[in-house]
Amino acid sequence: MPNDNMEESGNDVPLKLKTARTLKWNTFDRVTSQVLYAVVGVVLANRLSPEDFGLVGALLVFQAFATILTDGGFGMALLQKKEVSRTDYSTVFWFNLIFSLILYGILYAGAPLIARIFQNDSRLIPLSRGMFTAFVLNGFSIVQITRLMKKMSVKQVAIADIVGLTAGGAVGILLAFCGYGPWSLVWQTVTSAGVKSAWLWLSTRWVPSLEFSFKSIKSVLPVGTSVLATQTLSTICLYACQVVVGAFYSLRALGLYTQADKWSKMGSTSMVQVLTSTFVPLLSGFANDTSTHQRYICRINRFTAFIVLPVLCGLALVGEPLFHTFFIGNKWDVAIPLFQILTIRGIFVVLIQLYYNYAVSLGHSRAMLAIETAKDVTIFVAILATVFSRSLEALVWGQATASVVTFFISLSIASKVTGYGAVRMLTDMLPFVGFTAVACAVAWIAGLPVGTAWVRLMVEIATGLVSYLLLLRIFHTPELPEMAGYLLGRFRRESSGS
Repeated sequence: MPNDNMEESGNDVPLKLKTARTLKWNTFDRVTSQVLYAVVGVVLANRLSPEDFGLVGALLVFQAFATILTDGGFGMALLQKKEVSRTDYSTVFWFNLIFSLILYGILYAGAPLIARIFQNDSRLIPLSRGMFTAFVLNGFSIVQITRLMKKMSVKQVAIADIVGLTAGGAVGILLAFCGYGPWSLVWQTVTSAGVKSAWLWLSTRWVPSLEFSFKSIKSVLPVGTSVLATQTLSTICLYACQVVVGAFYSLRALGLYTQADKWSKMGSTSMVQVLTSTFVPLLSGFANDTSTHQRYICRINRFTAFIVLPVLCGLALVGEPLFHTFFIGNKWDVAIPLFQILTIRGIFVVLIQLYYNYAVSLGHSRAMLAIETAKDVTIFVAILATVFSRSLEALVWGQATASVVTFFISLSIASKVTGYGAVRMLTDMLPFVGFTAVACAVAWIAGLPVGTAWVRLMVEIATGLVSYLLLLRIFHTPELPEMAGYLLGRFRRESSGS
């Protein structure tokens, strides 16, 4: 007899079907969210100034830490816990809610200090107090999301994300056109968080019970604190540059940096998510079969290079016509070279995550820690080496250099723990380096005589894509027919056969 206090897990649905549904809705969520994010971002970038984005960018640092601390890693801990009771969910919900309110009170009182850090701009005081309500609203939905993910029922999570982004984007655009400046970005964030939480409450109809168990907290504390420590360290590195730019340069410079960083990450972040969610479970299944594990590493190395190199190099190439097509005027021109450098850096970020995933699949905690430490140390060294140059480009070049150094360190570590040599890993990617270089050169030459931005953008994309595909066909690269076969019918045949 199951415990009456245990949550239903949905075990009546076959695992293969649940996995397929989860993959479908995760993909739908990611693609649709990115499209909405891009559309709203373009409109707001044309209406608001770099300084407006800089004001809100300064607050995003504290917002990110508040979100991590509000969850405390308990969401991930509940996901990893084999059996979760209603008491566990209710306890974590009340803990998150109480802690988020306390944290909001601290940040509310500390708003003047935040303003002092970032150029002593008093506008940050009311902006921060409004902005930080978003993490409290997000705290209301942490357990809701965890319950759905636990059941591999992510449809409502995807819908909530899209509804929240749509509502927030509409409010942000409306306020921007009405002249509210940075407040349009604040209310975009707050509205998105509030609508998402409300949708999850109405759609799942789960209500916490009026109980709090210290036993429940104790059961998720070990995993929770470990996740919290990792996320905190990662967030420090993620936002270190933003703090430095906002504190030592100017809020306008911060706005330019945050825009370049945001647009450059749209491709690499999605790729990292796909690599993690797809390849880690696959490789973990062969952790005890060295030959099969290495065979899949070879295929994954090639597949990653096949996709990542042309996409991110292509984005860097079309940076100038891309900005001039979608952004009115020249107020974002300074961000173009920053975008291009950060996009190229994204290639190494993706590959570093790939090598980290190899260590994860084998359960090599020391290798995982070594890669994460190397990444963090090189980032901070690069900041210290470039911060006094007072040049945004120098700071960004420093971050790109740090990623290249981390790439080689990660490559060395991954090759040792997997037994798949570093030279072999580089050799796997080498053909696609050549194909990408030739395709980008052809695209660049084709775009030289074109003066109109949007026409140049289309010409460079078309010639680059055609050149890359032709090279793949000429050299009989197996990844092209494999990808085509998968997209055009292989999944359908495998599904019907199962």
